[in-house]
Amino acid sequence: MEEQLRWLVTGASSGLGAAVAEAAIARGDEVIATARDTARLDGLVGRSAGRVRAVELDLSDRAGTRAKIADIAQADIDVLVNNAGYGLMGAFEEATDEQLREAFEVNLFGSLELTRALLPGMRERSWGRIVQMSSIIGVTSGLGGAGYAAPKAALEAVSDSIAAEVAPFGIHLTIVQPGAFRTDFGGRSLRLTDQLPVYRSIVGPPRDAFVAHHGTQRGNPERAAQAILDAVLSPQPPRRLPIGPDAFGVLRAHYTARLSELDALEPTATATDYPSS
Repeated sequence: MEEQLRWLVTGASSGLGAAVAEAAIARGDEVIATARDTARLDGLVGRSAGRVRAVELDLSDRAGTRAKIADIAQADIDVLVNNAGYGLMGAFEEATDEQLREAFEVNLFGSLELTRALLPGMRERSWGRIVQMSSIIGVTSGLGGAGYAAPKAALEAVSDSIAAEVAPFGIHLTIVQPGAFRTDFGGRSLRLTDQLPVYRSIVGPPRDAFVAHHGTQRGNPERAAQAILDAVLSPQPPRRLPIGPDAFGVLRAHYTARLSELDALEPTATATDYPSS
């Protein structure tokens, strides 16, 4: 794929979103970059030689974003990168209804609304790429991860259906599953629940360790962005793209444990048919 493409990258003010936008610009492409505060996109715009358009977009405000999404949909977007999102960490019982609903709004429904808005144009052109930024946590949810893992797991499930439905139109969807990268995810973009004393000894240690790890992650966002570009612009993009050595280790251990459990349960859990006559 050598011709110039037009990208829409949400959450492009920092982290993986910014890195993907920079990589697309370096390729010679045009980018519509979104952020809740477009001032944070000034550097990206300044380095782009007129190839970046900054758009204010807050996916937690559905009513306020509908007109902007409709406007964006008028552009011929070739590659959609649904990157905007944030982490929510804490025990499930600690999370308020408002916290959980907003997490779903931003980390799931915002991405789905943009995907639906851009699909007609991609279908008409018989070509498109959709990148859904998930996480290994969307597969391997554990202590304190319910509020973030739930919308990401739902995004993966819905995206599998979307991918099968749009493949006949020349549209490919890739679910990216990053491990730990040195971004704002564990800092500015992380929200924490108010701790209940009964969960401090259970969820407190992994939560504290996650926060303390911020800024020391080995993952390089620029290298991740290049891996994403190489994968999604290939003739046959992968359905899922784990990123980082830790992602492969965690996912492999998770799937191995699941398969072992499946094998152990099979003898009794499959003996459920009516007796043969």
